[in-house]
Amino acid sequence: MTDLYAVLGISRNASQDDIKKAYRKLAKQYHPDLNPGNEDAEQKFKDISQAYDILGDPDKRKRYDAGEIDATGQEQGMRGAGAGAGGGPGGFYHSYTSGAGGGKYRQFDFGEEFAAEDIFADLFGGGFKRRSGFTGGGAGGGGWKRSEARGGDVNYQIRVSFREAAGGARKRVRLADGETVDVNIPAGCEDGQTLRLKGKGKPGLGAGPPGDAYVKINVESDPRFSRDGKDVHVDLPISLQEAVEGATVTVPTVSGKVQMKIPAGANTGKTMRLRGRGIQPKGEEAGDQYVRLQVVLPDTPDDELKKFIKDWAKKNPYNPREKAGMV
Repeated sequence: MTDLYAVLGISRNASQDDIKKAYRKLAKQYHPDLNPGNEDAEQKFKDISQAYDILGDPDKRKRYDAGEIDATGQEQGMRGAGAGAGGGPGGFYHSYTSGAGGGKYRQFDFGEEFAAEDIFADLFGGGFKRRSGFTGGGAGGGGWKRSEARGGDVNYQIRVSFREAAGGARKRVRLADGETVDVNIPAGCEDGQTLRLKGKGKPGLGAGPPGDAYVKINVESDPRFSRDGKDVHVDLPISLQEAVEGATVTVPTVSGKVQMKIPAGANTGKTMRLRGRGIQPKGEEAGDQYVRLQVVLPDTPDDELKKFIKDWAKKNPYNPREKAGMV
């Protein structure tokens, strides 16, 4: 007599979750759509489906363990009466041939929490379209229709510079099958943004469409620029003379270098705005660039500068911390 636990390769004290996992594993291995023309695999799939139909249902399992129903789901004492194991709507159909005149089919009810489509969702990343069923007619007829399943999606990552992300770029990506495609990096893209390449994923099952490829963009940091939405921030070092007298200096931006006028008496921390020199996503208005000045002394001030500052300080004493309330 068939032992349904042995069919699924589990012990009699296995949990319902263990039963489900065992079935899923075996169903993937022996499903006829994945073993076309293999009669042994088809029979094995029928056996494990029958076993799961009973053991996967806690009530049926109790009755089977108590000897009230047999391995086919028939009441003990009703063998040969033609009673089936039942199965409500939403179950998975498999076909088999009975007699010379045609085929029969049986539906296994796997319950609300599990459907056979889950097998294909695992293998192909979702999008399974059930087409399995019995094709009857004719002597010895009966077989499987091929299933259709959308191919799985694949994920890639590419690195782009801060300026490439800001202004847009074209980058080449090599796919898993060896194909290379050029990807347009849109101006204003952000770190972690994902681009979709339609139909560049895994091939589908049967007539199912291929999946998609998703390319995640990793934006490299830049030692000069930082970003806040569409605005760009940069710290600009200036000399003591430029700070005191004022000057026109060259400032880097994401779209190239520009000239900016520094007013006389500029201090560290003073921030100036370059309108429209920020990031401009397609179809949007450009952000601004904010330039924060940093007064930088020579690495090694010479004696002449030290003497000048000392003499100047005697005539012009001031405490820069006084205004900040730090005295």
